[in-house]
Amino acid sequence: MRIATWNVNSIRARQERLFSWLLAQQPDVVCLQEIKVSKESFPFAELRELGYHAVVCGQKTYNGVAILTRTEPADTECGINDGVEDLQARLIAATVEGIRVISAYVPNGAKMGTNKYAYKLEWMRRLKAYLQHGHTRSDPLVLCGDLNVAPEERDVANPGAWEGSVLFNPEVWALLCEILDQGLIDTFRLHHSESGHYSWWDYRLLAFPRNDGLRIDHIFATPPLAERCISAFIDRDQRQGPKPSDHAPVMADFNWP
Repeated sequence: MRIATWNVNSIRARQERLFSWLLAQQPDVVCLQEIKVSKESFPFAELRELGYHAVVCGQKTYNGVAILTRTEPADTECGINDGVEDLQARLIAATVEGIRVISAYVPNGAKMGTNKYAYKLEWMRRLKAYLQHGHTRSDPLVLCGDLNVAPEERDVANPGAWEGSVLFNPEVWALLCEILDQGLIDTFRLHHSESGHYSWWDYRLLAFPRNDGLRIDHIFATPPLAERCISAFIDRDQRQGPKPSDHAPVMADFNWP
């Protein structure tokens, strides 16, 4: 089973690129973030023609998450559903062939010390509680998405420039560690220990040609899945060419079922 995650930065702007990529890579499950459309505007029919079911937690203009699946998903859940009033569409979950799949878009945080950064920290705490109360480390589960955290120095091309930013600081590292302590393993790092691998590059300052990026898009899996992960990679080609997203897809292959 091939599971992928991709912040497409607007499915309308990236629709043809997404469709071509689906045909080329043939993933079984795709977690999308920043679709930036309401559910009513999502291309369900076109994706069905390509062989994909879709479950969507949409939001016009901002945010929005989705899961595309080859087989029909079950037990769909939109949002964290913890009683907190939150209008931002940032999480969707579904069960696919016995695997609980979560597509998450953690808030960026904008700037240290702002309300948006405080919202990011609180949202990460809510995500931790969501995982604690609904799942165990023995459940087959993947948490996929743009988590807006680079976990280590090797995940940042220029650590000195990013240290203390909303993407790379001790507070977000600590919260990410608490989330991973729910039994989640970084599938990419099972296969690549070296630096130089990134999933996001700023559109400005020739960041992509210089490979001045950060690895902030992740596929984390519980042990029953992680032990069956046979490969993981970042599809850098999708950051090239006309009108790319600023993120590249991340993929992991599993011997499942």
